[in-house]
Amino acid sequence: MSDLSLASLASPDVLARARKIKLFLMDVDGTLTDGGVCLISTTSADGSGDPIVSEMKVFSAKDGQGLSLAHTMGIQTGFITGRSSPAVARRAAELKVPFVYLGQAKKTAAFEECLQRAGVSEEEVAYMGDDLPDIPLARRAGLGVCVADGAPELKAVCHFTTQQLAGRGAAREVIELILKAQGRWEEAVPLALA
Repeated sequence: MSDLSLASLASPDVLARARKIKLFLMDVDGTLTDGGVCLISTTSADGSGDPIVSEMKVFSAKDGQGLSLAHTMGIQTGFITGRSSPAVARRAAELKVPFVYLGQAKKTAAFEECLQRAGVSEEEVAYMGDDLPDIPLARRAGLGVCVADGAPELKAVCHFTTQQLAGRGAAREVIELILKAQGRWEEAVPLALA
């Protein structure tokens, strides 16, 4: 996203909101992933016993680079998701995501705890989601974001809808938007790590 496209993709209101962001929270399934849930069933070597079921998630390297850059630039990040998944916990640890709330059927309590722990106000929070359970948090966040292929009901309450699809760089797009709105993108680029 070039500076020219930033101005064309984001309204003055969205840019003003993005300038204030200190904490970026997001859902995982359908936001950082494409929303698919891949369950893998295997049996023991001798065929006895109950099947062993594992879950697989696919994350975008672009989103990973964006989250890493957010961390480097002092923007705190967090995941609030309805599913409990060791794969999400592992990805959060790899990316140094400090706020990780798994198995949250209702996400409001986790959102409030993140604000308190991060020491930020609602207007300093961006929240990105994809579906109906994300509506309460998007309404409260200073910058509510819906992924391009998210639910129309969520898009209707959000300030910004990404160009990128879920699991295909939407988080990176939001981080780039925030850093450009804050005038820190050029400073951030040489700090990107492989």
